[in-house]
Order: sequence, then C-alpha cells, then structure tokens
Amino acid sequence: MPSASTSGLRSNVRVVVVGDRATGKSSLIAAAATETFPDEVPPVLPPTRLPADYYPHNIPVTIIDTSSSFENRGKLAEELKRADAVVLTYACDQPSTLNRLETFWLHELRRLEIKVPVIVVGCKLDRRERDPQMSLEQTMAPIMQKFREIETCIECSASNLIQVPDVFYCAQKAVLHPSAPLFDHETQSLKPRCVRALRRIFALCDHDMDEALNDEELNEFQVTCFDAALLPAEIVGVKRVVQELLPGGINELGLTQTGFLYLHALFIERGRIETTWNVLRRFGYNDEIKLRDDHLVMPFKWAPDQSVELTSEAIEFLKGVFSSFDTDKDGILRISELEDLFSTAPESPWEEAPYNNAVERTPLGGLSLSGFLCEWELMTLLNPTESLANLRYIGYSCNAASALQVTKRRSVEQKKQKRERNVYQCFVFGPKNAGKSALLKSFLGRPFSENYTPTDDDWYVVNVVNRPGGANKTLVLREIPEDGIKKFLSNKESLATCDIAAFVYDSSDEYSLMRASELLMDVARLGEKTRFGVPCLLIAAKDDLDTYPMAIKDSEKICQCMGIDAPVHVSAKERDVNNVFLRIINAAEHPHLNVPETEEGRCKKRYRNVVNHSLIFISISAAVAIVGLAAYRTFAARKNTSS
Repeated sequence: MPSASTSGLRSNVRVVVVGDRATGKSSLIAAAATETFPDEVPPVLPPTRLPADYYPHNIPVTIIDTSSSFENRGKLAEELKRADAVVLTYACDQPSTLNRLETFWLHELRRLEIKVPVIVVGCKLDRRERDPQMSLEQTMAPIMQKFREIETCIECSASNLIQVPDVFYCAQKAVLHPSAPLFDHETQSLKPRCVRALRRIFALCDHDMDEALNDEELNEFQVTCFDAALLPAEIVGVKRVVQELLPGGINELGLTQTGFLYLHALFIERGRIETTWNVLRRFGYNDEIKLRDDHLVMPFKWAPDQSVELTSEAIEFLKGVFSSFDTDKDGILRISELEDLFSTAPESPWEEAPYNNAVERTPLGGLSLSGFLCEWELMTLLNPTESLANLRYIGYSCNAASALQVTKRRSVEQKKQKRERNVYQCFVFGPKNAGKSALLKSFLGRPFSENYTPTDDDWYVVNVVNRPGGANKTLVLREIPEDGIKKFLSNKESLATCDIAAFVYDSSDEYSLMRASELLMDVARLGEKTRFGVPCLLIAAKDDLDTYPMAIKDSEKICQCMGIDAPVHVSAKERDVNNVFLRIINAAEHPHLNVPETEEGRCKKRYRNVVNHSLIFISISAAVAIVGLAAYRTFAARKNTSS
C-alpha cells in the first residue's frame, strides 16, 4: 500500500527552535530557508517561512528563532506555548550543550507544560570529533527513554548543508503524523485507542461481515484511503508478506482483523506512519483518535429548554446490538461482552461518572437490556454529540437525524399544559441527610443502608417507570448536593433542562423541612425570574420514623402557600415509596400544575393581570369610539345628501 499524501486539516506548522547560546539555531534556520550557509546571521532571526511546496505534504512551515538569554525567558515561554513542534538544539562539538538538554531544557519544557513533539538536533556535525564506538542512537537512547516527548533525534551541518532540510521535515512530520497517539515504542505495539479505531475501520470495510477482507473489499479500502486501486499482483504481495510474518493474518477468505492490525504496526515500525494516519483521517479521525467534529454535525439546533432523545430507529438498532453481543443469550451483557461491544470505540463510555453508577448492574457488573438502553438515554440527554459519536463507533451508519430528535421547548409545553417526551429529568434538592441518596437508590432497587455517606458531586440515576395503561417513560433523577445548590442556582439557565424538581426532607426533623422549604422558595424565585418555572413536589422521606408534633400541618401549610400538592410520604428503609416515581412522571407531564409561586410572584402576576385588563378595556373603549365616530359620519353624510 502506498504512503499517505493527505495531512489532515492543518494549514500551517509552527516550529519553535530553542537551545543554548551558540549551538547553531540561527544558522540552521537560515541554511534551511536559503539552501546556503550564511556568512553572518543576526543573534535572533525574524519568523522564517518555508513555502508549501518545500515538502511533499504541501503545508508551509513557519520557523521561530529564539534567544536563550535570561531576560528573554518570558518571550521564549510565549513562543513555546504557541508551538506545534519544538526543535531543541545542541552543538556536536560542545558536549556540555548535550548534557544541558537533560539537566535544563527538557525539564523546562515540562515545567511550561509544552505538550508537542520535540525534535532533538545536533548542529555543527562537521566539527564533531568522531567516536566510532558511539552512535547517535546509543548516545540518545537513555535520554529518549526518560523523556518520551522526544519524537526523534537527528544530526546536521549547516556549514556543509548536511541533513538541514531533514530537520524541519521531521518536525513537520511529527506534527502531521505524530507517533505518540498510535504506537508504543517501548513495547513495539499499537496503542489501545489506535487498535480500537482500526478495528472499527476493518468492520466498516468488511461488508459481507465474514471477519476477513477479500480482494474486492481490500481494493475498495485502498481506493477509499489512497485514491488508487491495487493491482492483482500487489494484493498477492501484501497477503504474502502478512502470511510469512503472521500466519494467522490471512485465511481462506482474505486478510483477517489480526492481519490488518499487524500490517499497520509494520508500516509504523518501518517509518511509514503517515500511511496509518491517512487511513485514520480518511475515516474521520482526529489527532486524538476520535471522530472529528465534521463527522458529528448535528442536523438541528436546540434551545436551552429543549432536550435531545433517541429516535425509535436508534433504539431498535441498539436492541439489535444488544442481542448480537449477548452471546450466551441470557438477557445480560456481561463485562466482557460490553468490552467487545465498545471495542471499536476509543474507550468504553460508561466507566466514569456520571454513567458508571447511574443504573443497576448485576453482581458481576452486567447490564440488562433496560439498563443498557437507559445508559444510552442518559448519555443522549447529557451529551448528544457524545451519544452520536458512540453510535457511530459501534456501527450505526445512518444519518444523525434518524438517530436523534429534539423535544419541544419546555416554555411552549408549559403554555399548552401538556408535555410529551420519552425521557424526563427530575432535579432532586434537599438538605444533608434528608434521604435524597436513599430515594435514588430505591429507584434502582438497591437495598437500604443505615450508613450515611454525603454526596459530594451531582449524582444521576436512570430507570424506566412503568405506567399502567400508558406508555412507559424513562426518568432521570439528578441529585444536587446541598453545598452545590447556591452555585447551581447562580446560573440563570440552570432550570432550563429540568422537567420537575423534587425537594426531599427528613419528616422527623423540623429543621430539615424548614431547609427544604427554603430551597423550594429559591427555585420558585429563580423560575419566576427566568421564566423557567418548573413543577415541584415535596417528598417527606424517612416516614418510618416518628414525626415531630406539627410536621404534617407545617408541610401542608408550605405546600398550600406555594400552590403545590401535599407532600408525598416515603420510606426507603421499608421499601414504601408510595408510587413517588410515577407521581413525578405524572406531574412532569402537566407542567402548568404544581409550579410554586412566591408572594412576590403573585403580586407581579396580579399587577400584570390588572394591566392586561386595563389595556383590554382601553382597547375596547377605543374600538367603540371609533365605531361610534364612523357611524356618526355615515349618518351625517346621509342627512346632508337627503337635504
């Protein structure tokens, strides 16, 4: 297979040259730009541009010379932070400058958190005293072992024009085709994310799904990536190479996935990393080995009070995927089966928060079909682009519009007094130790625990709520820790994605009720201020404990004053949740009910009503006056005509 000719989406490569004084930085740059050795060069050259046609990739290179003096350290740091690659120089005739790479320069780059490829360049090669027993590889191996950011090392002579263009070609190549994301030089193997991307590409090219690329599929892959077909003899040659080096890489059907991966490892080992990069970029991958943004363009935009859901088509696709990877057909995706399912994604998307603790799993970590779909629904709600990306990673080939849909605006649904969607999100507020986490655990069917552990970060759980005689709905509960509520409510759009808010309090603790009512008031005020008012429910938790004498009257008075339903009493300990999750769904579907009002809000509402009625009266009076005037003019005209 030929090497790549494309170089991603980059339009310029910026290379910053650093190193000790008098190591040959400026002479190296001048020699590369003019292809001659300059008799004199200034201490620091201005930015130097190598034109697009200087190298085969047809991308210009801008070279930035720097001063190593102490007073210019600030400017040096600024230039380094804008670099795409760093050329770090030492003088071959001054061993002390080589030592300085390890004792100062490489540590300085780390201190400044420079995360770009580093090309170590030995200048003044013509002046070096030769040691036949010490090669460049032997000299640099210990340093490269310690500083993995070093992409490659090269020696040159500006005076004799030896390997001068190669220096900046190496820098450009390290930017356009970096090896670090793809290959582990220590283990001499492809990195996991690269393997996962190549597995996906193999699966996309394996049209007959026989786990091998036949000659036709191999040729189509070649045309897709390199714009040229392979001759029959070339296909035979590729297969022969793989067969000789890796017998399992070829079978009677063609090139296997193992052989496909081995072929790319071979390209990289032989210095043809651009071949693998070209394949990845043709299939939409960026430098992080994730799908580029242009492959994840949403076909629609949505307002803050809209959400995104999976379509029925996407859900059917996911059901098929679940069935395909449930190899033992026990209705559970075991951990190993989940790993296989996401083996073509950069990583499993549900191993970290907020997904890793959002659904109930089997004792061994498996997922039921319901839990599997709930994870997808949660990911689509929280990050639609990530959801679309993962759908593509696992083989969804249709357009985004067939996978995702936008709900109606919550403000519109509020006016229509009806909310229709498949996924509802409930924000759960309440003071510490009120029973919020116990409520969320009971939603997942987890056993009650007497041990109290405060929640430090937002916690999401998701499950399906079964409705007798109606369509089941997916409910997302988001617990917001008390310590984070103030910051949360400081965002004017914090309630935009909320379908309903629940306020949990300990029914045996008077302070807990008081604090919950304060939080209810805060949310009501924000809703009135931002027009993102949401239905609210008060939930009296720990109903198994003895309540204080005025608990019921106090809570009912709060609800009456705020204009919402009486509290729902639950006991997670006794597994008596009083259909609270169904009641949450029902309240969310009728957004005009249970929206709390403050006294200030009621006053403003009355004022608006008075103003509106006044305007209506004035409008009617004006209309009557106009009609009366028109009638009088008609009467007067007729009277004048008759006389």
